Amino acid sequence: MSSNTSGKIFSFTTWGESHGKAIGCVVDGVPSQISLSEKDIQVYLDRRRPGQSKFTTQRQEKDQVEILSGVFESLTTGHPISLIIHNEDQRSKDYSDIKDIFRPGHADYTYWAKYGIRDYRGGGRSSARETAMRVAAGSIARKIIEHKIKNNFKITGALVQIGSSKIDYENWNDDFILKNDFFCPDKKIIIKWEEIISKARKDGSSLGAIIELRCQGMPAGLGEPVYDKLDADLAKALISINAVKGVEIGNGFRSVTESGISNVDEMRIQNGKPIFLSNNNGGILGGITTGQDIVVRFCVKPTSSIISAKKTINTHLEETTISTKGRHDPCVGIRAVPVGEAMMATTLADHCLRYR
Repeated sequence: MSSNTSGKIFSFTTWGESHGKAIGCVVDGVPSQISLSEKDIQVYLDRRRPGQSKFTTQRQEKDQVEILSGVFESLTTGHPISLIIHNEDQRSKDYSDIKDIFRPGHADYTYWAKYGIRDYRGGGRSSARETAMRVAAGSIARKIIEHKIKNNFKITGALVQIGSSKIDYENWNDDFILKNDFFCPDKKIIIKWEEIISKARKDGSSLGAIIELRCQGMPAGLGEPVYDKLDADLAKALISINAVKGVEIGNGFRSVTESGISNVDEMRIQNGKPIFLSNNNGGILGGITTGQDIVVRFCVKPTSSIISAKKTINTHLEETTISTKGRHDPCVGIRAVPVGEAMMATTLADHCLRYR
Protein backbone atom coordinates (compact mmCIF):
# COMPACT_ATOMS: atom_id res chain seq x y z
CA MET A 1 0.00 0.00 0.00
CA SER A 2 1.64 3.21 -1.16
CA SER A 3 1.04 6.91 -0.49
CA ASN A 4 1.47 6.91 3.27
CA THR A 5 3.78 9.94 3.19
CA SER A 6 2.89 13.64 3.06
CA GLY A 7 5.25 16.51 2.23
CA LYS A 8 8.51 17.11 0.39
CA ILE A 9 11.20 18.56 2.68
CA PHE A 10 9.17 18.35 5.88
CA SER A 11 7.50 14.99 5.52
CA PHE A 12 5.77 12.45 7.70
CA THR A 13 4.82 8.83 7.16
CA THR A 14 2.07 7.27 9.26
CA TRP A 15 1.57 3.58 10.01
CA GLY A 16 -0.81 1.35 11.95
CA GLU A 17 -4.48 0.41 11.97
CA SER A 18 -7.53 1.31 14.03
CA HIS A 19 -7.56 -2.00 15.93
CA GLY A 20 -3.88 -2.90 15.70
CA LYS A 21 -1.43 -2.85 18.61
CA ALA A 22 -0.29 0.70 17.93
CA ILE A 23 -0.23 3.61 15.51
CA GLY A 24 2.76 5.78 14.74
CA CYS A 25 4.61 8.02 12.36
CA VAL A 26 8.10 8.98 11.25
CA VAL A 27 8.68 12.71 10.78
CA ASP A 28 11.62 13.72 8.59
CA GLY A 29 13.19 16.98 7.48
CA VAL A 30 13.08 18.61 10.92
CA PRO A 31 16.00 21.00 11.46
CA SER A 32 18.30 20.31 14.40
CA GLN A 33 18.33 22.12 17.76
CA ILE A 34 14.60 22.82 17.97
CA SER A 35 13.19 22.32 21.46
CA LEU A 36 10.80 19.35 21.50
CA SER A 37 9.29 17.13 24.18
CA GLU A 38 6.42 14.67 24.44
CA LYS A 39 4.46 17.34 26.32
CA ASP A 40 4.71 19.64 23.29
CA ILE A 41 2.98 16.97 21.21
CA GLN A 42 0.54 15.73 23.85
CA VAL A 43 -1.24 19.06 24.26
CA TYR A 44 -2.53 18.82 20.68
CA LEU A 45 -3.31 15.10 20.87
CA ASP A 46 -5.48 15.74 23.93
CA ARG A 47 -7.66 18.07 21.85
CA ARG A 48 -8.35 15.33 19.27
CA ARG A 49 -8.63 12.47 21.77
CA PRO A 50 -11.93 10.51 21.62
CA GLY A 51 -14.38 10.01 24.49
CA GLN A 52 -14.20 13.55 25.89
CA SER A 53 -17.89 14.41 25.43
CA LYS A 54 -21.21 12.77 24.64
CA PHE A 55 -21.06 14.33 21.17
CA THR A 56 -18.09 12.21 20.00
CA THR A 57 -17.21 8.51 19.94
CA GLN A 58 -16.98 6.95 23.40
CA ARG A 59 -13.87 4.94 22.55
CA GLN A 60 -11.47 5.58 25.45
CA GLU A 61 -7.92 6.18 24.27
CA LYS A 62 -5.31 8.13 26.24
CA ASP A 63 -3.38 8.75 23.02
CA GLN A 64 -0.19 8.92 25.09
CA VAL A 65 2.63 9.63 22.65
CA GLU A 66 6.19 8.34 23.03
CA ILE A 67 9.20 9.74 21.15
CA LEU A 68 11.43 6.88 20.01
CA SER A 69 14.11 8.75 18.05
CA GLY A 70 15.29 12.07 16.68
CA VAL A 71 15.38 13.96 19.98
CA PHE A 72 18.33 14.19 22.38
CA GLU A 73 18.38 16.24 25.58
CA SER A 74 15.05 17.84 24.56
CA LEU A 75 16.42 19.08 21.23
CA THR A 76 15.84 17.73 17.74
CA THR A 77 18.93 16.13 16.23
CA GLY A 78 18.08 16.69 12.56
CA HIS A 79 17.39 12.99 12.09
CA PRO A 80 14.01 11.21 11.66
CA ILE A 81 11.68 11.57 14.62
CA SER A 82 9.75 8.38 15.32
CA LEU A 83 6.53 8.53 17.37
CA ILE A 84 4.25 5.81 18.69
CA ILE A 85 0.86 5.62 20.40
CA HIS A 86 -0.38 2.29 21.74
CA ASN A 87 -4.04 1.43 21.16
CA GLU A 88 -5.77 0.54 24.43
CA ASP A 89 -9.54 0.34 23.89
CA GLN A 90 -10.21 -1.72 20.78
CA ARG A 91 -13.47 -3.63 20.66
CA SER A 92 -12.98 -5.68 17.53
CA LYS A 93 -15.94 -7.93 18.38
CA ASP A 94 -18.20 -4.95 17.62
CA TYR A 95 -17.35 -5.54 13.96
CA SER A 96 -17.53 -9.35 13.78
CA ASP A 97 -21.08 -9.25 12.40
CA ILE A 98 -20.00 -7.17 9.39
CA LYS A 99 -16.69 -8.83 8.51
CA ASP A 100 -18.13 -9.95 5.15
CA ILE A 101 -20.42 -6.94 4.61
CA PHE A 102 -19.46 -3.59 3.12
CA ARG A 103 -20.54 -0.49 5.04
CA PRO A 104 -22.00 1.94 2.47
CA GLY A 105 -20.29 5.31 2.53
CA HIS A 106 -17.06 3.80 3.93
CA ALA A 107 -13.88 2.68 2.19
CA ASP A 108 -14.74 -0.99 2.83
CA TYR A 109 -15.63 -1.84 -0.77
CA THR A 110 -12.96 0.29 -2.45
CA TYR A 111 -10.14 -1.14 -0.28
CA TRP A 112 -11.41 -4.67 -0.96
CA ALA A 113 -11.69 -3.96 -4.70
CA LYS A 114 -8.12 -2.63 -4.83
CA TYR A 115 -6.27 -5.01 -2.49
CA GLY A 116 -8.47 -8.09 -2.35
CA ILE A 117 -8.45 -7.91 1.44
CA ARG A 118 -9.68 -5.47 4.08
CA ASP A 119 -9.42 -5.01 7.82
CA TYR A 120 -13.07 -4.91 8.85
CA ARG A 121 -12.22 -3.93 12.45
CA GLY A 122 -13.01 -0.24 12.31
CA GLY A 123 -11.71 0.15 8.78
CA GLY A 124 -8.01 -0.52 9.42
CA ARG A 125 -5.91 2.12 7.66
CA SER A 126 -9.00 3.96 6.40
CA SER A 127 -10.09 4.67 9.98
CA ALA A 128 -9.97 8.18 11.44
CA ARG A 129 -7.78 6.63 14.15
CA GLU A 130 -4.86 7.33 11.80
CA THR A 131 -5.43 11.08 12.15
CA ALA A 132 -3.96 11.06 15.67
CA MET A 133 -0.53 10.79 14.06
CA ARG A 134 -1.30 13.67 11.74
CA VAL A 135 -1.95 15.78 14.83
CA ALA A 136 1.35 14.60 16.33
CA ALA A 137 3.21 15.54 13.15
CA GLY A 138 1.37 18.87 13.10
CA SER A 139 2.65 19.74 16.57
CA ILE A 140 6.23 19.34 15.32
CA ALA A 141 5.39 21.35 12.20
CA ARG A 142 4.28 24.26 14.38
CA LYS A 143 7.67 24.21 16.08
CA ILE A 144 9.38 24.52 12.69
CA ILE A 145 7.19 27.43 11.61
CA GLU A 146 7.83 29.24 14.88
CA HIS A 147 11.56 28.63 14.36
CA LYS A 148 11.55 29.89 10.76
CA ILE A 149 8.94 32.65 10.86
CA LYS A 150 9.71 35.29 13.47
CA ASN A 151 6.18 36.71 13.51
CA ASN A 152 3.15 36.21 15.73
CA PHE A 153 2.34 32.92 14.02
CA LYS A 154 -0.98 31.33 14.99
CA ILE A 155 -3.28 28.69 13.50
CA THR A 156 -6.91 28.75 14.63
CA GLY A 157 -9.46 26.10 13.65
CA ALA A 158 -13.16 26.34 14.43
CA LEU A 159 -16.39 24.53 13.63
CA VAL A 160 -18.61 27.02 11.78
CA GLN A 161 -21.49 24.83 10.63
CA ILE A 162 -23.20 21.57 11.64
CA GLY A 163 -25.83 20.35 9.19
CA SER A 164 -27.68 23.47 8.04
CA SER A 165 -27.00 25.36 11.28
CA LYS A 166 -24.33 28.07 10.84
CA ILE A 167 -22.56 30.32 13.33
CA ASP A 168 -23.02 34.09 13.35
CA TYR A 169 -19.60 35.48 12.40
CA GLU A 170 -20.41 38.62 14.37
CA ASN A 171 -20.16 36.46 17.51
CA TRP A 172 -16.72 35.00 16.67
CA ASN A 173 -14.59 34.68 19.82
CA ASP A 174 -11.19 32.95 19.62
CA ASP A 175 -11.05 32.45 23.38
CA PHE A 176 -14.34 30.53 23.42
CA ILE A 177 -13.19 27.91 20.87
CA LEU A 178 -11.33 25.81 23.44
CA LYS A 179 -14.00 26.26 26.11
CA ASN A 180 -16.71 24.11 24.52
CA ASP A 181 -17.13 20.59 23.13
CA PHE A 182 -17.53 21.78 19.52
CA PHE A 183 -14.47 24.02 18.97
CA CYS A 184 -17.11 26.64 18.23
CA PRO A 185 -16.38 30.42 18.22
CA ASP A 186 -20.06 31.38 18.67
CA LYS A 187 -21.39 30.86 22.19
CA LYS A 188 -24.99 31.52 21.21
CA ILE A 189 -25.32 28.53 18.87
CA ILE A 190 -24.07 25.83 21.27
CA ILE A 191 -27.49 24.88 22.65
CA LYS A 192 -28.91 24.45 19.14
CA TRP A 193 -25.99 22.24 18.10
CA GLU A 194 -26.43 20.08 21.18
CA GLU A 195 -30.08 19.62 20.27
CA ILE A 196 -29.58 18.71 16.62
CA ILE A 197 -26.74 16.25 17.34
CA SER A 198 -28.74 14.57 20.11
CA LYS A 199 -31.68 14.26 17.71
CA ALA A 200 -29.50 12.80 14.97
CA ARG A 201 -28.10 10.21 17.38
CA LYS A 202 -31.62 9.35 18.61
CA ASP A 203 -32.80 8.98 15.00
CA GLY A 204 -29.92 6.60 14.26
CA SER A 205 -28.30 9.10 11.92
CA SER A 206 -25.42 11.61 11.82
CA LEU A 207 -24.54 15.12 10.62
CA GLY A 208 -21.89 16.78 8.48
CA ALA A 209 -19.89 19.89 9.33
CA ILE A 210 -17.77 22.74 7.98
CA ILE A 211 -14.47 23.72 9.63
CA GLU A 212 -12.72 27.04 9.08
CA LEU A 213 -8.96 27.42 9.47
CA ARG A 214 -7.18 30.73 9.88
CA CYS A 215 -3.43 31.29 9.95
CA GLN A 216 -1.94 34.57 11.11
CA GLY A 217 1.64 35.76 10.83
CA MET A 218 2.81 34.22 7.54
CA PRO A 219 4.91 36.59 5.39
CA ALA A 220 4.28 37.45 1.76
CA GLY A 221 6.10 35.22 -0.72
CA LEU A 222 5.55 31.77 0.80
CA GLY A 223 4.50 29.12 -1.70
CA GLU A 224 5.43 28.18 -5.24
CA PRO A 225 3.80 28.95 -8.61
CA VAL A 226 1.84 26.71 -10.98
CA TYR A 227 1.87 23.07 -9.79
CA ASP A 228 3.13 23.53 -6.22
CA LYS A 229 0.85 26.38 -5.28
CA LEU A 230 0.38 26.73 -1.53
CA ASP A 231 -3.41 26.63 -1.86
CA ALA A 232 -3.18 23.51 -4.03
CA ASP A 233 -1.04 21.77 -1.41
CA LEU A 234 -3.38 22.90 1.37
CA ALA A 235 -6.37 21.56 -0.55
CA LYS A 236 -4.68 18.20 -1.07
CA ALA A 237 -3.64 17.98 2.58
CA LEU A 238 -7.13 18.75 3.86
CA ILE A 239 -9.06 16.56 1.44
CA SER A 240 -6.81 13.64 2.45
CA ILE A 241 -8.50 13.73 5.87
CA ASN A 242 -11.15 11.06 6.36
CA ALA A 243 -14.68 12.03 5.22
CA VAL A 244 -13.61 15.41 3.76
CA LYS A 245 -15.42 16.12 0.50
CA GLY A 246 -14.71 19.76 -0.24
CA VAL A 247 -12.13 22.53 0.32
CA GLU A 248 -12.34 26.25 -0.42
CA ILE A 249 -9.85 29.12 -0.09
CA GLY A 250 -11.06 32.56 0.96
CA ASN A 251 -14.49 33.23 -0.51
CA GLY A 252 -14.27 29.93 -2.36
CA PHE A 253 -17.55 28.93 -4.00
CA ARG A 254 -19.16 32.14 -2.77
CA SER A 255 -16.97 34.00 -5.27
CA VAL A 256 -19.42 32.91 -7.95
CA THR A 257 -22.07 35.20 -6.46
CA GLU A 258 -19.65 38.17 -6.40
CA SER A 259 -18.59 40.46 -9.24
CA GLY A 260 -15.12 41.51 -10.29
CA ILE A 261 -15.76 44.80 -8.52
CA SER A 262 -16.74 43.32 -5.15
CA ASN A 263 -14.44 40.27 -5.11
CA VAL A 264 -11.15 41.97 -5.98
CA ASP A 265 -8.76 42.72 -3.10
CA GLU A 266 -7.77 46.35 -3.64
CA MET A 267 -4.33 47.57 -2.48
CA ARG A 268 -2.88 50.68 -0.87
CA ILE A 269 0.32 51.80 0.87
CA GLN A 270 0.35 52.26 4.64
CA ASN A 271 3.49 53.26 6.56
CA GLY A 272 5.52 52.54 3.45
CA LYS A 273 4.21 48.99 3.08
CA PRO A 274 1.54 47.45 0.82
CA ILE A 275 -1.78 46.57 2.43
CA PHE A 276 -4.99 44.96 1.16
CA LEU A 277 -8.42 46.46 1.74
CA SER A 278 -10.09 43.03 1.85
CA ASN A 279 -9.15 39.34 1.92
CA ASN A 280 -11.54 37.65 -0.49
CA ASN A 281 -8.75 35.43 -1.81
CA GLY A 282 -7.87 33.97 1.58
CA GLY A 283 -4.33 35.34 1.77
CA ILE A 284 -3.06 33.50 -1.31
CA LEU A 285 -2.67 34.80 -4.89
CA GLY A 286 -1.05 32.76 -7.66
CA GLY A 287 -0.28 30.06 -5.10
CA ILE A 288 1.85 32.48 -3.03
CA THR A 289 1.01 34.15 0.27
CA THR A 290 0.12 37.86 0.32
CA GLY A 291 1.01 38.40 3.99
CA GLN A 292 -2.66 38.46 4.98
CA ASP A 293 -4.37 35.81 7.09
CA ILE A 294 -4.67 32.49 5.25
CA VAL A 295 -8.33 31.44 5.36
CA VAL A 296 -9.43 27.93 4.35
CA ARG A 297 -12.62 25.94 4.90
CA PHE A 298 -13.32 22.24 4.44
CA CYS A 299 -16.49 20.18 4.73
CA VAL A 300 -16.84 16.79 6.40
CA LYS A 301 -19.66 14.50 5.32
CA PRO A 302 -22.02 12.85 7.84
CA THR A 303 -20.58 9.78 9.55
CA SER A 304 -21.48 6.68 7.53
CA SER A 305 -21.46 4.34 10.55
CA ILE A 306 -25.09 4.63 11.69
CA ILE A 307 -27.51 2.22 13.34
CA SER A 308 -30.26 2.82 10.77
CA ALA A 309 -30.44 -0.14 8.38
CA LYS A 310 -29.09 0.58 4.89
CA LYS A 311 -28.91 -1.42 1.66
CA THR A 312 -25.51 -2.87 0.78
CA ILE A 313 -23.70 -5.95 -0.56
CA ASN A 314 -21.23 -8.48 0.87
CA THR A 315 -17.94 -10.02 -0.26
CA HIS A 316 -19.87 -12.75 -2.09
CA LEU A 317 -21.54 -9.98 -4.15
CA GLU A 318 -24.91 -10.68 -2.61
CA GLU A 319 -27.43 -7.98 -1.71
CA THR A 320 -28.11 -7.46 1.99
CA THR A 321 -28.67 -4.73 4.61
CA ILE A 322 -26.48 -3.41 7.40
CA SER A 323 -26.84 -1.59 10.71
CA THR A 324 -23.46 -0.53 12.11
CA LYS A 325 -22.88 -1.17 15.81
CA GLY A 326 -19.96 0.09 17.89
CA ARG A 327 -18.87 3.54 19.06
CA HIS A 328 -18.99 6.24 16.42
CA ASP A 329 -19.05 10.02 16.17
CA PRO A 330 -22.54 11.42 15.45
CA CYS A 331 -20.67 14.32 13.84
CA VAL A 332 -17.11 13.38 12.94
CA GLY A 333 -16.48 16.98 11.93
CA ILE A 334 -16.08 17.98 15.58
CA ARG A 335 -12.81 16.09 16.08
CA ALA A 336 -11.69 17.07 12.57
CA VAL A 337 -10.88 20.59 13.83
CA PRO A 338 -7.46 19.76 15.40
CA VAL A 339 -6.75 17.42 12.46
CA GLY A 340 -7.37 20.25 9.99
CA GLU A 341 -5.09 22.54 12.00
CA ALA A 342 -2.39 19.87 11.90
CA MET A 343 -2.60 19.39 8.13
CA MET A 344 -2.41 23.14 7.62
CA ALA A 345 0.65 23.26 9.90
CA THR A 346 2.46 20.40 8.11
CA THR A 347 1.84 22.02 4.72
CA LEU A 348 3.04 25.43 5.89
CA ALA A 349 6.11 23.92 7.57
CA ASP A 350 7.04 22.17 4.32
CA HIS A 351 6.73 25.43 2.39
CA CYS A 352 8.68 27.31 5.06
CA LEU A 353 11.59 24.92 4.52
CA ARG A 354 11.28 25.30 0.73
CA TYR A 355 11.10 29.11 1.01
CA ARG A 356 13.99 31.06 -0.47
